[in-house]
Amino acid sequence: MQEQILILDFGSQYTQLIARRLREINVYCEIHPYNKIPEITNNIKGVILSGSPRSVREENPPKPNIENIKGKLPLLGVCYGAQFLAHFYGGEVGKSNSREYGRAHLEIKDPENKLLKDVSTDSQVWMSHADTILSIPGNYKISASTHDVKVAAYSIDGEETHCIQFHPEVYHTSEGEKILRNFVFGICKCKGDWTPASFIDTTISGLQKQLENDKVILGLSGGVDSSVAAMLLHKAIGKNLHCIFVDNGLLRKNEFETVLESYKHMGLNVKGVNAKELFYSELKNVSDPEKKRKAIGKVFIDVFDDESKSVEDAKWLAQGTIYPDVIESVSVKGPSATIKSHHNVGGLPDYMKLKIVEPLRSLFKDEVRRVGRELGLDLNILNRHPFPGPGLAIRILDDITEEKIRIIQEVDHIFIEGLKMHNLYNEVWQAGAIYLPVQSVGVMGDERTYENVVALRAVSSTDGMTADWCHLPYEFLAKISNEIINKVQGVNRVVYDISSKPPATIEWE
Repeated sequence: MQEQILILDFGSQYTQLIARRLREINVYCEIHPYNKIPEITNNIKGVILSGSPRSVREENPPKPNIENIKGKLPLLGVCYGAQFLAHFYGGEVGKSNSREYGRAHLEIKDPENKLLKDVSTDSQVWMSHADTILSIPGNYKISASTHDVKVAAYSIDGEETHCIQFHPEVYHTSEGEKILRNFVFGICKCKGDWTPASFIDTTISGLQKQLENDKVILGLSGGVDSSVAAMLLHKAIGKNLHCIFVDNGLLRKNEFETVLESYKHMGLNVKGVNAKELFYSELKNVSDPEKKRKAIGKVFIDVFDDESKSVEDAKWLAQGTIYPDVIESVSVKGPSATIKSHHNVGGLPDYMKLKIVEPLRSLFKDEVRRVGRELGLDLNILNRHPFPGPGLAIRILDDITEEKIRIIQEVDHIFIEGLKMHNLYNEVWQAGAIYLPVQSVGVMGDERTYENVVALRAVSSTDGMTADWCHLPYEFLAKISNEIINKVQGVNRVVYDISSKPPATIEWE
């Protein structure tokens, strides 16, 4: 089994960043809610307790059962995790009377401490907490302080338990990667052998054992996720993979034809299905985004159910689910509150005989791209921007009509082609246009108009968990705005979204 670090999530906005940092140094890790701890198996080399917006001093604080972990496996407590291991084991945590948010500088108290090995004196760290550790039990040893925080880091005698009040996973902590490396390599003795090549070998072998001679149906979208999933399955089961590309009428302009063309050289067995009218019918008069997602998911299932009947003895439905989909769809008390539902996460209805296989379920987006590069995926697909599963339906903040789809397709086409033409496409992680349920006054020629407003959105990111808006050149935005208003009938105003994630999401719905 693949060695891994287990991360217990207490709801911190930074939990996914811990996982990202470990994956970047080729150490596999998984995030699980603090109250849903998986079985502790031999391949788990260490455990990290994340931060949290909660407090150990509140009436019902997050309180995991770690009796099979503490003192038995290497353990790293970060922020709330450090406070938890102090407060509930004989120490005391209270409300901070000094500033404990933002940059601080470490004063190393224990030069022999394994976690802080080779960390420089006065190293910059990032604090983000309202509580502070007032006292620690007798067998705990302070390993670092800051000007305002006496217990900035500590360890427990006789255990490989180490705790820090700051966040090593954020870029503001200048030697955060070194600290995480000290934990996973020095303390947990991880090999760091989780690479794209090893993932491919392990996944193909696992798929062959899981699927044997069964037939699998996969829904292709033309995006990176489904394409990489298709290549992995193709290498594992060959002709037993049957790919379907559905035109739901909510794709980008001309996308159905260009996507089918792009798959020809990959040797995949692909069938195109025009199901526009089915989707339009189900979406008629629906404006609520969650209802849109569920309606689209339902029709996708119906289409695949019909198509599966034409593939004799099909047993599986493959999906391009990736790790952020899984994380954002988990809902427990405390961490990882559901942001939105994902139509490709979860089970199938009872009437459908297919089982689900998800080869990319453990990967972040940039990891999917690295795997795709290792597999030799065409660069036009590999570098393609992410596109929402429900398509343009959730970029129309209103009910769905063919006229609104036409407008947003045209706007999107001008924007995306403009990014490519001006060599900006590869500098942007994701871009698109949003149809707003707003009309504004305009003047065209000598006539007064009352037409639609569209928003343009372009963000930079590595995995979609966090994102910043792209500072596209004003000249470019002016040119694109002018072209949209001149060429797209029904639009007389263009705005640009300058919100980051968090607090905003990448999509508006």
